Amino acid sequence: MSPNAKQSILRWIHIIFGLFIVAYIYGPPAETVKYISFFRYIYLPVLLLTGLWMWKGHVIRRLFSKE
Repeated sequence: MSPNAKQSILRWIHIIFGLFIVAYIYGPPAETVKYISFFRYIYLPVLLLTGLWMWKGHVIRRLFSKE
């Protein structure tokens, strides 16, 4: 897979999970209480990991490369 395709996939995952966070923030409080564990343990970590990977992924790859 090309680097551009990987970046595009990460970007779309980041955007979609970001929309879930926006819906959580602006949604009615009575309905969002039911989904708080999803946001804590699934949506927010995925959002943070994809953002960090797009920002500093080249540094992480360099640390773990065999060369």
